[in-house]
Amino acid sequence: MIPFLDELRALDLPPGSFAIFGSGPLAVRGWRVAKDLDIIVRKPVWDELAKRFPMNGKGTGLAVGHIELFAEWKPWFDDADMLIDTAETIEGLPFVRLEHVITWKKAMGREKDLKDLALIERMVQKPDGFPPARE
Repeated sequence: MIPFLDELRALDLPPGSFAIFGSGPLAVRGWRVAKDLDIIVRKPVWDELAKRFPMNGKGTGLAVGHIELFAEWKPWFDDADMLIDTAETIEGLPFVRLEHVITWKKAMGREKDLKDLALIERMVQKPDGFPPARE
């Protein structure tokens, strides 16, 4: 179970307008615990949310409880809509595909990203470690 889904649902984001990124795609698979939820949203949705919620401490996203909302994921991905359009549905919610998470974590190269990359590699190699997308 991934935490903070009640906070996400309370935002009442339109279907097809967002995808869960960051540690969310790992957490939904039961691979690790998410300490927050990073959500990528389409620009029109971002514009509306920006009227209601404050910027996060870094000035890169909107902070809503345990959720951070982003209109872009630059410099790693130029097309946020592609991340949303290609998201896989797991437990009824859209998650950015694991290959994009891997690309991003390799580019970031922080200690926590390297740990996540090692975790992903271990889990993908397990016969039951890489669950398919579920509708």
